[in-house]
Amino acid sequence: MDSHRRVVSGMRPTGELHLGHYHGVLKNWVKLQHEFDCFFFIADWHALTTDYETTQGIRASSRRMLIDWLAAGVNPGSTTLFVQSQVPEVAELHLLLSMITPTAWLERVPGYKEMQDKLQDRSQGTYGFLGYPLLQSADILAFRAGVVPVGADQEPHVEMAREVARRFNYLYGRDDGFEAQAEAAIRKLGKKSGALYRQLLTAHQTHGDDDALQTARALVREQGSLTLAEQERLLGYLEGIGKSILPEPQSLLTDTARMPGLDGDKMSKSGHNVILLREEPDDVMRKVRTMQTDPARIRLADAGEPERCPVWQFHELYSDDATRQQVQSKCRGAAWGCLECKQPVIDAIIAEQEPIRERAQQYEENPELLQRIVSDGAEKARDEVRATLNDVREATRLLGI
Repeated sequence: MDSHRRVVSGMRPTGELHLGHYHGVLKNWVKLQHEFDCFFFIADWHALTTDYETTQGIRASSRRMLIDWLAAGVNPGSTTLFVQSQVPEVAELHLLLSMITPTAWLERVPGYKEMQDKLQDRSQGTYGFLGYPLLQSADILAFRAGVVPVGADQEPHVEMAREVARRFNYLYGRDDGFEAQAEAAIRKLGKKSGALYRQLLTAHQTHGDDDALQTARALVREQGSLTLAEQERLLGYLEGIGKSILPEPQSLLTDTARMPGLDGDKMSKSGHNVILLREEPDDVMRKVRTMQTDPARIRLADAGEPERCPVWQFHELYSDDATRQQVQSKCRGAAWGCLECKQPVIDAIIAEQEPIRERAQQYEENPELLQRIVSDGAEKARDEVRATLNDVREATRLLGI
């Protein structure tokens, strides 16, 4: 398995999905499923980190979330979909990684203090809350994923996973005779490739040449004569560490349009400014029609300024060039009212949601299919994580008596 072709990502089942989730995450997942080996999971353990006192809604939210994913176009034939708690091996990896992870690493994660400030109405003095970034690291490293799709604000979590993998490999990757085995693997590359590897190794370790590092990594991965263990050993040898038991993941920054809320701020449940992914058409119409507009436009005859109006942000996302030009002209010329301006947005959102609602209905009526999808996904996920755990146990010498 090439870790650079594997993607892992998840969502917490803490409520209904909205258009922000669709444009910010799900549309990207639908694209990635055709390019990578994708594992997408319902992060029910993560839901407990902030909502451990109110667990009664997690199961229903998980079911609805799965239906939303499928209705949005995530294909169980192209991806592996599962519920996090149905892969208990991830919890064991989390435990083992917690033995080597400094507490200071967890406390410095930017989101930790931000969430503490945001959730002051709840008691967050738990290990689970402190350790949730490490559980995220275990989610990633368990599948040896090389790619994690995130927004810029989530990059520190991927960096955390890289640091944990690097520390683990440093502590446990240097088995007896590591250098001798690495040299033997270099000889298996052949005269020409072996000489190139040594040249790139020197350029990286002596001069810090990152281009040489990337070229050497590609060279190693292209060698069909090497076993996976030999490849991992040579990759670790490049960086002066040990065998790469846990590959270091990289962020895949998602290039998505910012989804505005009904008030112009970012769409979020906490902001109470959302349009649900499967909102009924009448409710979509009501919510958009009651949106605030340009505060300086008091009367119909007043000229408006689209840049000051939250509705314009929806036009930027949903309307074509011709419609946007019409909005700019008629708003600034006071040629139509705000309800006329909002109607193209209403029509576009309802049209986007219609096939999603139709596909969702098919899954709502077939709960056995939903159960089969997550059961099959959990089985495949457990197989993958067991293979990782076997290597981790062997590296840490936790092999019983």
